[in-house]
Formats: sequence, C-alpha cells, structure tokens
Amino acid sequence: MIMNKICLFNTYVDASAGKKVQRVLDSTFLSEGKLVKDFESQLSKQLGLQNPAAVNSGTSALHLAVILSGVRPEDEVICPAQTFVASAMVVLQERAKPVFADIQYETGNIEPKSIEKKITKRTKAIMVVHWGGYPVDLDEIHTIAKKYNIAVIEDAAHALGATYHGQVIGGISDFTCFSFQAIKHLTTGDGGAVCVKNSELHREALNGRWFGIDRKHSPPSLLGERVYNLQKIGYKYHMNDYAAALGLANLEGFKKRLDRRKVIAKRYRSALKSVDGINLFHETEDRQSAYWLFGFHVKKREEFIKLLKSHDIECSVVHLGIDHNDVFGGIQEDLANQRKFDQTQIHIPIHDALTDEQVDYIITTIKKGW
Repeated sequence: MIMNKICLFNTYVDASAGKKVQRVLDSTFLSEGKLVKDFESQLSKQLGLQNPAAVNSGTSALHLAVILSGVRPEDEVICPAQTFVASAMVVLQERAKPVFADIQYETGNIEPKSIEKKITKRTKAIMVVHWGGYPVDLDEIHTIAKKYNIAVIEDAAHALGATYHGQVIGGISDFTCFSFQAIKHLTTGDGGAVCVKNSELHREALNGRWFGIDRKHSPPSLLGERVYNLQKIGYKYHMNDYAAALGLANLEGFKKRLDRRKVIAKRYRSALKSVDGINLFHETEDRQSAYWLFGFHVKKREEFIKLLKSHDIECSVVHLGIDHNDVFGGIQEDLANQRKFDQTQIHIPIHDALTDEQVDYIITTIKKGW
C-alpha cells in the first residue's frame, strides 16, 4: 500500500471561510468589531462556554486569567510541568513563581494530592492543564481551592468540547482559557478566549484586553478622543474581525468533527489495548476527552518512533516536562511521575484530515511490532 505522509496535526479551514474573511477585508474594518462579539456569542450558544472574552492568543487568555485571579509579584501559582511553556511563562510575566506539582502517570494530568502538598501562604491560584483534552479531577481540585481560598485557572488549550460530569469545560472554574491557534480543534489563525464566571471580572477581562479602556462607556468627545481615565494596566490582547470571521466559519460542523475524533480514539483504544509494549492512558466514564491528542505509554520508545517514521507516520511526545528550562528553576526531582512520564509517553495522529484508511494503516503498522 502506498500512503502519503500522515502528519501528527492538521489545520482545518471550513469551505465558507474564504468568503467570510474576504467580506471583512473588503469592508476594510479589520480590528475588533461586530464579528468578535458574534464569535463570542456563538462560542456560548453552540459550545456552552460561559462569558468568553475573545483574545489574540491562548497565552493572552492565560495571562489575563492570572491577572484577574489576583496574582501579584512574589505570589505562587501551582501548575503541572506537563504542558507548554506558555502556562508557566504568564506567571513569570507577573513576577510571580510557578510551582510545579506532580502529575498522574496514567493520564498526564495534575495530581490533586501533589497540589495540596505544594500550597503555601503565598499560593494565589492553581492552574490545571487538561492534557491532550482529557479533563483533570476538577471536583478534588475545587475542594482544595475552596479550602485554601485560591482561584482555579483551567488551561483548556487542548480541551474545547470536553466535558466533566456532564458539564462543558468552559463554565466550571473561575477561569477557563482556550487556544484557537492553527492546529487546535477550532482555529482563528491565532487566537484564544478566557471564560470568566464572575460577571464583574468578565467586564475587567473585556476591558483589559484593550489597554483597560471600557469602550462601551467611553464615547469619543467633541474633539474625537475617547473619554477615559485608566486606573489599571491594560494590554493589546483583543481579537480582530478577520480572525473572528475565520472562527465563525470553522464553528460550522465543529461538533461533527469532534465526534469523528471520538470515533478514531475508540478505534485506537480497541485495537491497541492488547498490543505488547503499549499502556493506554487511563479514562473514566465521568468525563469525555476532546482528543486533541491521542497518547499512551510505550516501551522502547525510540524504536517505536523509528518504526512509525519509516512508514511515514508522524508521532511525538508533543511536550516533555517544562521544568527542565532554567527560566523555571530547572529539573524538579520531586516530580516522580513527571520524570517517568517523560521517559515513556508518545502521541500518534488524531485529527480532522485522518481517513479510515490511514487509521487502519497506523494500527497495522504498530501491530507489526518494533
């Protein structure tokens, strides 16, 4: 069988996107306008996200969440090292300290028991990451947060469309942050959103994404300048209308595409569960992954990678624990599961462009052994 290279990720662009974006370009109104509001409205209506504020990246969403949660210099934010550097970088941007808790080896998600061990009088927030799209143990984490009166920030960059106990990720914690970067489930080219449960803080998010200026209540004066008096630092994090137009187009058929990922994941789990040398990540029935990634643990990982590469199938760890970076303080030796996870995790393709034939080919290739 001749098979083209099977990529780990793809970028989905709906057929209607070109016309929607072209209309924005033709209008010459390219900044934040009506389409951004429409996009936010549809995120709520179609996907159930609560109070989403659309921004220019998932990292901007995380940064706003950290600020709105009250993190200040010298404070601490507990987070996993199993993530992308953006999660901890936004903590450093506030001159606060990211404190790494250990993860569950079976899922890649943060371990609640490790979180509680890391809490100090300086802890201001817990940032959790739904690794690969599989929701963390939110009940246990919220219990800890309530006990110590600290905020919960969900880094849901992987988890658009995931559910926990029947609730949509995007309306459970104080703050939930999404990424609409090119290879995510839903792309705006680059972009993101922060969902804020508290209505007053939601207004602060909307203002904070554009320098702190409340445009709704700061009309231009006779001189043409908006009337405002800033009391807080703001940022240029707003989404623009041509990005929102792309997002609105790509919302078409989103749930159908998400269901397709679930079908592929089900086939993988059924076919690979008894393959010698593979241990699938643990899943429970009380939550549903968004399957941005499909990962598992594998023995002789380098040989496994070489096997798939020789058959033109991409695979990757995606991210190793970020605590190895000096900017975060270097390797944390007390993260036993993280170190073990670093040694055995791997991810194989799962995305919109994957055909049944390609899924069969991936499964058949893996079953040959390595």
